Amino acid sequence: MASQKITTTLAAIESNTNQPTKLQQYNELLNDIVASSSEHELAQDLIYYLDSILGEDVSIVAARPLLDSFITVLQKLEPDTKIKVGQHAVTLLQSRATSVEEQDSQIREILADAYESQDEYTAAARALQGIHVDSSQRLVSDAAKARLWIRIVRCYLEDDDTMSAEVFLNRIKNLPSKIEDHDAKLYFQLSQARVLDARRRFLDAAQEYFNVSLVPGVDENDRLTALSAAIRCAVLAPAGPQRSRSLARLYKDDRAPSVDEFGILEKMFLDRLLTAEEVAAFAKKLAPHQLAVTADGTTVLDKAVIEHNLVAASKLYENITVDALGSILGLESSGDLSAGEKAEAYAARMVEQGRLRGRIDQIDGVIAFDTDSAAAGSNGATLRQWDLGVQELAEDVERVAASISDQFPEFATSQMVH
Repeated sequence: MASQKITTTLAAIESNTNQPTKLQQYNELLNDIVASSSEHELAQDLIYYLDSILGEDVSIVAARPLLDSFITVLQKLEPDTKIKVGQHAVTLLQSRATSVEEQDSQIREILADAYESQDEYTAAARALQGIHVDSSQRLVSDAAKARLWIRIVRCYLEDDDTMSAEVFLNRIKNLPSKIEDHDAKLYFQLSQARVLDARRRFLDAAQEYFNVSLVPGVDENDRLTALSAAIRCAVLAPAGPQRSRSLARLYKDDRAPSVDEFGILEKMFLDRLLTAEEVAAFAKKLAPHQLAVTADGTTVLDKAVIEHNLVAASKLYENITVDALGSILGLESSGDLSAGEKAEAYAARMVEQGRLRGRIDQIDGVIAFDTDSAAAGSNGATLRQWDLGVQELAEDVERVAASISDQFPEFATSQMVH
């Protein structure tokens, strides 16, 4: 309930028929409310004030400058008061939205700021969604639309609502013009990576995170964080040629050795078997959605590691029994399936999808790997070892040359001249 003083003053103003004097009285009352109302009365007094200036007795032309003054006051209030008064304001403005769109959008942005300050990100996103961007009353540029929608996306992502976030990401993609603002483009890329990550499209997410890690003008720690996220997503992706290319790109990045995930990245790139201890340490760095249990009872990480170790085993053995393979993969019997039968099922699916070359003899319970074609492939372990050897040799030569230059600068200079 508003204070008696405010209700009495509002009644007197509303009975005034002199329009210029009436507007001046409203402005004086607004200043008086801010100066004299107690904390617990302030919100209710402002709500009563809003009811009056947006009533039928005040024309929309007169209401606009009053709303502008109200918005200036609203910006300076405490978050709780902003939310209580701002919610009432946008409700009242719904019937007049087409006439006061600019004021409505400003109030919604202030309301969103207050929600964000209290970590109510979904409420902030919904407040921003009410802003009209396609209207004949005011022109909103594509850049302004992109900034608004990116803010909505980020709010939804803070509450892990990836489905709602993706709706607004798609709106940004469909804009006629491209995003030119550096920060907006960065936030768009990062948001897109997070949505792809949450939807378990890990290869696409790894590429987007990697792109973010290469953006100039970003703090180095943030770029390394994005690189770490790219590595985690690449590790979680299904084994196969596409993931091998992604791992190679990340492994050859000069910054990779400086992040915690480099150890598992190196083992996966070189097709080495992963131990349970290494997998457990890596799992501690993953987000909850990356550890969610899938339909077959395994996590995304479990499946990625099993498939990787299966590929690694194919580099070590020309053939192996399914029972021995099940043991190597760390599989356990459950229900009607033995560890060997589970290993056979994984291998069969990967062979069928073209992610593993080999043949399965179900009668003898033996898997024979096509080692020749694997070695000949562009992602074969032999070729990668050769690439690493050449790279290490080039680095050694460069270090020797630098040492000679430091120890004998005159000789180095003379050689450069010749």
